[in-house]
Amino acid sequence: MTVTEAAPAKARWREQWAELFTEVVTSGLCTGCAGCVISCPHDVLGYDDTNGVYRPFHLEEELGPGDCGHGQRGCTSCTRACPRFRDWEPEVDTYLFGRARSSDEMSGVAKDVFLARAADPEVHSSGQDGGLVSAILIWCLANDRIDAALVSTLEGDGSTWKARPGIARTPAEVLAAAGSRYTYSANTLAYSEAVAAGLERLALVGMSCQASIPAMMRSRKAGKPGRRLALSIGLLCSKTFDDAIFDELLEAKYGLARADIVKMNIKGVLQVWMRDGAYHEISLKECHGWTREGCKTCPDFAAEHADIATGGIGAFNDWTLTLVRTDAGREIIEGMIADGVIETRPGDDDPGAIALLRKLSVVSRRRWPEQAVAAPRVGVPPPKALQG
Repeated sequence: MTVTEAAPAKARWREQWAELFTEVVTSGLCTGCAGCVISCPHDVLGYDDTNGVYRPFHLEEELGPGDCGHGQRGCTSCTRACPRFRDWEPEVDTYLFGRARSSDEMSGVAKDVFLARAADPEVHSSGQDGGLVSAILIWCLANDRIDAALVSTLEGDGSTWKARPGIARTPAEVLAAAGSRYTYSANTLAYSEAVAAGLERLALVGMSCQASIPAMMRSRKAGKPGRRLALSIGLLCSKTFDDAIFDELLEAKYGLARADIVKMNIKGVLQVWMRDGAYHEISLKECHGWTREGCKTCPDFAAEHADIATGGIGAFNDWTLTLVRTDAGREIIEGMIADGVIETRPGDDDPGAIALLRKLSVVSRRRWPEQAVAAPRVGVPPPKALQG
């Protein structure tokens, strides 16, 4: 008779704000996603988005900014929620896909890759590159998949171009929030308002760093926020800019007042459309000086842990490159296709977009610091190999 040895007990998770503050918040790894803020059950974490900071901070004076009395007494919610703490990438990969990504999966694990756009003309025209994200949210609301979405909105009448977290509960609110802002909005921060309004099933639309939060929370058992964030839609993202770019570059050098801007896009250059019908292109090299600090070490271009990742890269301006990563994402896309609310075409129709997806994913992974955990750098080729 063979006696089976018991598997070793999993070590208890003890890491708290003190470790998060040292290893992420002040080390250069923090993206400003605010996952830690919304996960805190004691409401002792705030968020500073002034003067280009975009960082969480500890509100209580008891132990100073770098420690937490609740953490000393066993609360670990903030580290469980953080998608840059310790071995975050393989942990979420294993939770979502049953394995870590392979060395050649630079843009993460994906079930399907294709081009898509909204079939409804109003949704199509309201969106940035075909209206896919708006179409997903409207379909999910109509089919009782979500109660609302955490999205990016513009402050006031939009003339300041200041991005703010917001809630979309209706198709009209979804369309009002459509379009891209290239400054940062921690859309997670609309979570508390949504919960206070009695909304339980929430979609999170956000940049790559934010798109990892729901699965990270569920993987590490961070509590109710992980259960309420029922759908993650990730936006392909190389970087965002500090809000100061409007005054210090666009207006100071080019005379483009933010109140007169009606649309922006990035297609190899920063494209700016003005209220008087004028169109301008600005080199991205000129914009580099306003890159947000939280983006400078982020290795995830492709929103690798979203249920559905989307981005307007490639040759077709009104089609969105789409990566379906999870079973939940595939079920939604298949339902939308069956209902005729989106049009799709093979990703191979735009090989340039597929190549650019890999290239930009590699470029982002090279940012990840050598002193941090190794997983995001696995498989990343040296610069010369990329050029070849």
